Formats: sequence, C-alpha cells, structure tokens
Amino acid sequence: MLPGIGFSELLLLALAALIIVGPKDLPLMMRKAGQMVGKARAMAREFQAAFEDIARQSELDDLRREIEDLKRTNAMTEAQADLANMESDINAAVMQRSEAAPDEVKAPVPSSKDDAA
Repeated sequence: MLPGIGFSELLLLALAALIIVGPKDLPLMMRKAGQMVGKARAMAREFQAAFEDIARQSELDDLRREIEDLKRTNAMTEAQADLANMESDINAAVMQRSEAAPDEVKAPVPSSKDDAA
C-alpha cells in the first residue's frame, strides 16, 4: 500500500475522518475520494500512453532512418558490384584482343611486290 503507513495508522485516520466528517456524510466523502482517485489514475494512464506513443514514434523514426540507410548502403553495394562486373568484362575483352593481336602480327602480310609477280 502506502509506504510508511501501517494498518494501525489507517485505522486511526478512518476514526478521525468518522469523527470530523460524521457518520452521515462519510459515505459521500469516500465516494468523492474514490472518484477523484479514479480520475487521477485515468489521467496517469493517459499521460503514460502519450509518453509510450512518443517513444514508439521515436523508435519508428529511428527504424525508418535505419531502413533508409540500409537501402542506400544496399544501392551502393549493388552499384559497386555492377562496376566490378563491368570492369572484369572489359578486362576480359581487352585480354582477349591482346592475345589475338600477336597472332595477327605473326601472320604474313601480303606485299604489293608479291601481287605484281
């Protein structure tokens, strides 16, 4: 219950309320006190729910930022992979041409003298 208040203290408070307020008005006062406690609890729940919504919204914003960062990172990774593939294709094509070029140089080139004879 309440910290520092035991059963004997609560009994003393109830007896004092009975004497001060009187037996006729005590149920009405207790009902009003219960309604006030209920309203206070409802306001506390609403306040807590508002803070939870703010926290959830903040978490969602953080998650959105992380997802966008991951998308950007993934796009950069894909672009790097595409560039690496293009580079390897170009290198392979250049290597094929450079291997084929010495064969063409070794082949005898017909000269105009051979044609004239």
